[in-house]
Amino acid sequence: MAKIKVKQVKSGIKKPQNQKRTLAALGLKRIGQVVEHDATPNILGMINKVKHLVSTEEA
Repeated sequence: MAKIKVKQVKSGIKKPQNQKRTLAALGLKRIGQVVEHDATPNILGMINKVKHLVSTEEA
């Protein structure tokens, strides 16, 4: 399965609770943090929910 790197580039402060929980579910806690996930439909859907707060690239 393809891997995808997700980097948080904006803060979750003053964002709706569901977006904060999505960031936490992705394993992101602070700006600049990078996590690596498999590119499954579940993960891609979570990334799509918070696409304005994160950047992605293929690993």
